[in-house]
Formats: sequence, C-alpha cells, structure tokens
Amino acid sequence: MAKVAPELQYSDEHEWVAREGGNLVSIGISAVATDALGDIVYVDLPEVGSAVTAGETCGEVESTKSVSDLYAPVTGEVTEINPAVVDDPALINTDPYGAGWLFKVAAESEGPLLSAQDYASKNGGDL
Repeated sequence: MAKVAPELQYSDEHEWVAREGGNLVSIGISAVATDALGDIVYVDLPEVGSAVTAGETCGEVESTKSVSDLYAPVTGEVTEINPAVVDDPALINTDPYGAGWLFKVAAESEGPLLSAQDYASKNGGDL
C-alpha cells in the first residue's frame, strides 16, 4: 500500500496540501498517485505569479504510462515552484511528500479537501 502522510490534507485528484504558515501552502501529489502513474519523466508546473483556482487544471505530470492533469487544490497566487522536480521529475516518485513537492501558493481559499484518514480509506493508502 502507498504511504499517506497523516499531517497533510488531500484533494480527490490526489494532490496534497501542507500548511507552511499564514496562508502559504505547499502542494504535491500523493504516493497513491505516484504508484499509479509509474516513473514520472516530466512535469509542467504553473508559473510563479500566476493565479490557480481550486479544482481546475494548473499543469501536467507525464509518466512512462500516461499524461495526467495536475489540479489546484486551493485558489490563490503561485509564489514558488520547485526547480528540483523540473530538473529531476523522478524526485516525485522517490520522495513525494518531501523533496518532490511541486509548488507553493498564497491561498485565498481552498477546494474540498480530505483528511489523511479519509483519503487513505477512499484510495487504499496506508497511514
């Protein structure tokens, strides 16, 4: 079973949200998603300064199996992207909750998010 980090919240589309303090959040994709995708070879992230809207697409993740849309779990402005995953997308597979984070947003609001327990139950993850 794929690991689900208990301290995070999750979207139905498998993105995770970590609170950084104030309204700043980090966003990545869950180990459940990385297991389903297989080896990630390319990531297209939103640009710094761009607006993202909860529930809408904001990028893509390409693996050896498929191309999947990346959905914003929150609404706000992108403040930072992780250049390490752009240079080495495999980080998303090896450390999805750490070095494999994707981008940060100054969140104005959030879409529907699940607790780690609810996400794990719904998707067969392991807390």
